[in-house]
Amino acid sequence: MILEVKEIHSYYGKSHILQGVSINLEQGGLVCLLGRNGVGKTTTLKSIIGMVKPAEGSILFKGKEMVGRQPYEIARLGIGIVPEDRRIFPSLTVHENLLMGIVKRPKEVSNKERWSADKIYDLFPRLKERMKQKGRHLSGGEQQMLTMGRTLMGNPELILIDEPTEGLAPKIVALVTEVLLAIHQSGTTLLLVEQNYKSAIKLAKRFYILSKGQVVFEGGGETLIQEEEIRKRYLEV
Repeated sequence: MILEVKEIHSYYGKSHILQGVSINLEQGGLVCLLGRNGVGKTTTLKSIIGMVKPAEGSILFKGKEMVGRQPYEIARLGIGIVPEDRRIFPSLTVHENLLMGIVKRPKEVSNKERWSADKIYDLFPRLKERMKQKGRHLSGGEQQMLTMGRTLMGNPELILIDEPTEGLAPKIVALVTEVLLAIHQSGTTLLLVEQNYKSAIKLAKRFYILSKGQVVFEGGGETLIQEEEIRKRYLEV
């Protein structure tokens, strides 16, 4: 296992958000966290990356404990995050934003595996066209591409991706889906947060559903499709 989240409890102030969440990811896997708004999906990602410190439980990345480490330390060990709010730098150009994603890693990644600006531009030709444009002038879809590209510049082994298709036009959603599959096929492990299981089912092979800070379902795509009652109770509006 590349990632083992074991019985974590996370709080915002006195609000008990995650109540014993456990998930596992195998090396090279693509796993999706599903659930309605406010059930703890984003908090799970923030707990893994160190933006929220779990009060209880364990988070092992390649056998090393992550709980208690700072986000920059976790990034250097090989975990990247694509946040829902994108967090691009509006006053920097597309190229400058990409360079901001470079992370010093304790182990060098081979040249064959290393992501570079040129490889990002091959993956997102639109970004190459806009490389000298300021971040503030990009569309929502372009911002999402840039955020994903910037994360890849850190050459992470595991990427946490929060709602990558939220608010995007259907054509851009299709493009982002293709890119996620390409990133996964390159050997990168992905943990994806989504609300729309119909979109997620095209990507992931394994799913966890959260409700009120707890895991209420774990299984493959075929099982999820068959579990109509589970979908109605925890996913469908």
